[in-house]
Amino acid sequence: MTDTPLTHEAEKTGGRAPKPSSDREDFSVVLREIMSSQGTVIVSAIVLALVIGALLVTAFDTTVATTAGYLFARPGDFFDAVGTAIGNYFTSLFRGAIFDYQATTAVGMFRPITETLTNSVPLILAGLAVGVAFRGGLFNIGGQGQIIMGAIAASWVGFALDMPPVVHLLVALVAAAIAGSLWGLIVGILKARVKSNEVICTIMLNFVAGFLLQFLLKQPSFMGVGGYAGKSMNVDASAAYPLLLGSSFRLHWGFVLALVVAVGVWWLMERSTLGFKIRAVGANPSAAHTAGINVPVVITLIMAISGALAGLAGTAPALGTEKFLTAGVAASYGFDAITVALLGGSKPRGIVGAGILFGAMNAGGSVMQAAAHIPVDIVQVSQAVIVLLIAAPPLVRWLLRLPQPGDRHTARAAAAPKEAQA
Repeated sequence: MTDTPLTHEAEKTGGRAPKPSSDREDFSVVLREIMSSQGTVIVSAIVLALVIGALLVTAFDTTVATTAGYLFARPGDFFDAVGTAIGNYFTSLFRGAIFDYQATTAVGMFRPITETLTNSVPLILAGLAVGVAFRGGLFNIGGQGQIIMGAIAASWVGFALDMPPVVHLLVALVAAAIAGSLWGLIVGILKARVKSNEVICTIMLNFVAGFLLQFLLKQPSFMGVGGYAGKSMNVDASAAYPLLLGSSFRLHWGFVLALVVAVGVWWLMERSTLGFKIRAVGANPSAAHTAGINVPVVITLIMAISGALAGLAGTAPALGTEKFLTAGVAASYGFDAITVALLGGSKPRGIVGAGILFGAMNAGGSVMQAAAHIPVDIVQVSQAVIVLLIAAPPLVRWLLRLPQPGDRHTARAAAAPKEAQA
């Protein structure tokens, strides 16, 4: 029998037919896995939120409304106005959050990215606080109150005590963490001992902390000589965060602290025994109890740790940007932290990214309002849309026709018989 190329190929493969190329099938499976991942849903939610924000800007733009009145007579004017409105929305957001290419100095050009990082500090720390509670199966809605308590403690140490520079700052940070931890510990004990609802307890403690702050800001010990109600004395320079890039920028070492804390939370949750217990209680408290874990103690520790992280978030305005106390020292960080934790999947790496993203949106909002005359409320609407879409992944998948998470297993199962047959 005459040897043929097919015969030689059969001999090389042991009498079996050569395996056809499956590169296309492998690529299809990998692509489907990427498109069905949670990360794709998060990115898609952010993009959709920005697009919706741009559409809202266009809908309420006065020039667009005017040109829409004679759309059929001169459609070019209408589409030019729409393009200008959308362009102003994205360019002003970019200029305010990342790089201001219209600034005349290098400091002005790079200030936006530093403002983004500065704004992200309390969001990252508070987001870590909420994320730890989420992974432990608890809803810490009291980040606002814990931030206030941390800011009160840090500020008091900052202006009432006289210490060397480095020691003063460290003591203020420890005081903030302890104050926030104690505020969270109250809820943890109530939850563990009497099965009270942590959502209600934390919300009520938010009000208590807010009224306590208002009371303290009327006391001479906080106002100081010649001060006035509603504002405390300034913290000493020895207790304030040092500036990271010099006096031209507001970015301070609190950002480095936030990154270090994020790494510490990652180690706690992923590498420590306590982190394993927290995740076990969050997954199934009954099973954790059966396995010998003291669930009430772990619940108490979860709220204490979460409160300590939120207390550290209060040092960002108290020791970093403002360096004094006001009734609005906590802003809305405690509630924004819930969004950051959800967007970051309650994981430290994701929370850092989400905190920087929301810091960028907050920094860009001021430029949008000043330069492009776009209401800053649009940024808040975009943040709310992100939360809505993150909370409803099926909606995002339906809008963008993304495959379901189980489809990747279906794709692999479908590819397996073809490979076996080959």
